[in-house]
Amino acid sequence: MRVLVTGLGTMWGSRLAQALEREPSVELVVGVDTHEPCLPLETTEFVRTDSSYSILQRIVRATQVDTIVHLHLITDSSTAGGRAMHEVNVIGTSSLLAAAAAAGGCVRKIIVKSSTLVYGSNFDDPYFFREDTSRKHKPHSRLERSLVEAEDIVADFAEDDRRVAVTRLRFADVLGEQLESPLARLLRMPVVPEVLGFDPRLQVVHEDDAIASLVHATLNQVPGAYNIAADGVLPWSELCAIAGKRRVPLPPLFTGWFTEPLRALGLVRIPPEILSLIRYGRAVDNTRFQRTGFRYEHSTASAVEALAQALRLRAGVGERVPTYKYERDVETFFRHSPAVVRERE
Repeated sequence: MRVLVTGLGTMWGSRLAQALEREPSVELVVGVDTHEPCLPLETTEFVRTDSSYSILQRIVRATQVDTIVHLHLITDSSTAGGRAMHEVNVIGTSSLLAAAAAAGGCVRKIIVKSSTLVYGSNFDDPYFFREDTSRKHKPHSRLERSLVEAEDIVADFAEDDRRVAVTRLRFADVLGEQLESPLARLLRMPVVPEVLGFDPRLQVVHEDDAIASLVHATLNQVPGAYNIAADGVLPWSELCAIAGKRRVPLPPLFTGWFTEPLRALGLVRIPPEILSLIRYGRAVDNTRFQRTGFRYEHSTASAVEALAQALRLRAGVGERVPTYKYERDVETFFRHSPAVVRERE
C-alpha cells in the first residue's frame, strides 16, 4: 500500500503515520500539512502545503498513492474562526477529492475523519444515533454546518465514483494524553461546568482506539459511514466523578451569555457545541464498525479513568516528556547520510 495522510502536523496524523510505518503491507507513507510533524517519524515523507491543498493533485500523481487518509478537518470551533472552518473543512475536502479523481486512477481508497458533531445535540434526539439516522434540526453552529457540508461532498463523491472505496469515520470526543478534544480540555479544568437541571448521557473514545480504528480502516476495505465511540454511556455527573472533578452549575437560560465574560478574560473557552453537549448529551450506535472486525480496548468508563490517571500523574511529577521539533536537515541526515550505520536484520 502507498498511503497519503493529510494533517500530518497534528497529533492524529503523526501517530497514524507512526502506526502505518510498522505495518509490513504499507510500502510508502507521505504526509502533508501546513505544520511539521509533532512526533519523530522514520520513513514518512513530509510535504508542506497550504490550507487549501492546492498542490495535492501533483503530490498524488507523483507518488502514485492508492490510499488517502484525510485527517485535516477542524472539529473544535475554539481553535479557528468560521471562515477558516469553511476553507479547511469544505474547500480543503473538495480539493482532496478533486485530486483523487484526477490522479490517473491510482487512488482506490479514501478514509475521512469526521465527527459525531454531524448529528448535533438537541432535546428530542433519539436514544442512539445510527449512521443512517438523520438529524432532526438544522446545524446550529458554523462548525456543524461545515462538517455536514464536508460529509455531503464526500458522500456525493462516493456515489459518483464507485471505483474508490470511501470510508467516513465519525469520532466521539477523544480522551487521552496526546489527542486533544474540546471535552478533554474541559475535563482538564480545576472545576467543570454543568447546566442546572440537566445530566446528559455522554460517550467518548480512548485515543489508542481512535488511532487503531484509523489503521483498521486503512488496511481493510470498509466503505461507508461508521460511528467510532467506546462501549457504554455515562451521565455527565458520573463522568465527572470518575475524573475527580467538581462541578459548577450554569443557568439553563442564556448559558452562552453567562460564559462569554469568562471566555473574554481567557479563563475558559467552551465552544457552543460543548454547551449543547453537556445540556442534551449524545450517544451513538458503534456496532456497525465492530462488525468489520474492529474491537475496542477501552470502554467509556475506562477511557475517562485513563485520563484521570494521566492527570493525577502529571500533577504529581509534572510534564517531563521532551517535545519533538521537526528539523528537515536533521531528518535528511539520519535518513540518507552514508555516515549513519544502518541496522542489519
